[in-house]
Amino acid sequence: MPLLAAPVGVREADLTDAREVAAIDRFVVAMPGATPFHLPAWSRAVARGCGQRARYLVAERADGALAGVLPLTEMRSVIFGSALVSCGFAVDGGVLGDASEPLASGAWALAQRLGCPEVELRGGAAPQGWAVDDASYLGFARNLAADDDAELLAIPRKQRAEVRRSLGFDLEVVVGNAPALLAEHHRVYAESVRNLGTPVFPAALFRAVAETMDADVLTIRHAGKAVASVLSLYFAGTVYPYWGGGTAAARGLRANDRMYFELMRHARARGCTRFDFGRSKTGTGAASFKKNWGFTPEPRRYAKRSDSLTRAVNPLNPKYIAMVAAWKRLPLPVANLVGPWLSRGLG
Repeated sequence: MPLLAAPVGVREADLTDAREVAAIDRFVVAMPGATPFHLPAWSRAVARGCGQRARYLVAERADGALAGVLPLTEMRSVIFGSALVSCGFAVDGGVLGDASEPLASGAWALAQRLGCPEVELRGGAAPQGWAVDDASYLGFARNLAADDDAELLAIPRKQRAEVRRSLGFDLEVVVGNAPALLAEHHRVYAESVRNLGTPVFPAALFRAVAETMDADVLTIRHAGKAVASVLSLYFAGTVYPYWGGGTAAARGLRANDRMYFELMRHARARGCTRFDFGRSKTGTGAASFKKNWGFTPEPRRYAKRSDSLTRAVNPLNPKYIAMVAAWKRLPLPVANLVGPWLSRGLG
């Protein structure tokens, strides 16, 4: 890719080059505003687990020093269309560093060359002239308290009562990233998202993330059976509970409440000081659930550039309402068979 603006040049990184990946890792870790989704490991895990190609852009100064990075995923789907997304299957990962305009221009030039009609940047600086959406999604993050008692007090009264109630149930807490735990987590997660009308992501994606990044699974079991489980990422002192859910039995056992409180406890023991509850769509039950835990919603800012109608991969889109309703009624084995193939194109 040609130089776009001296003294900064933009090119596509070689994620098979260990030295280049190490240099990008060092840059990401040192940058304010970085997330685990900026790491090359995330891009490679998505490529390995979902078959969607990583297109990682770097901006370099004349002396070769990195000025910025932009992880991109080349999303291809017969149903959902094509786009360059920063970054695939993530809630963040937009431009990082001091080269926002050159990287954004580089992403658009790459999209045109690849025949992708749209570029979506999730987070980071919004390039000039791009369409900005800061109303669809909310983010939820806050600092962890010093200990369990302080953590309980940080939770608003009504939700605190639910957490205390969950502590009274005979529930087992298991943490790790062994293959059996990952398989157990995927079974729970698959049932949870089917009940929400969403196809489950491939188990290969979860395995790739767990094997290549700082991640683990925390599972809540009752009478030996998993009822709630979450796969979390750890980065720069922050825990990111990312893929979590519960079975039908979880509600009565308050297993999801127990799961997130136990994750706060576990993350604190690992040295984390911050809990990032991720994003939720504005006006949804998931957003209300996180508010009830004492998290203050902050708008998530996404930017798009497109030369056609934009993708709207969102279950709240009227286009997909009937599909969501039908998916909720699918037998779980059928949903688990078809879901991973379909969800590879969601990104």
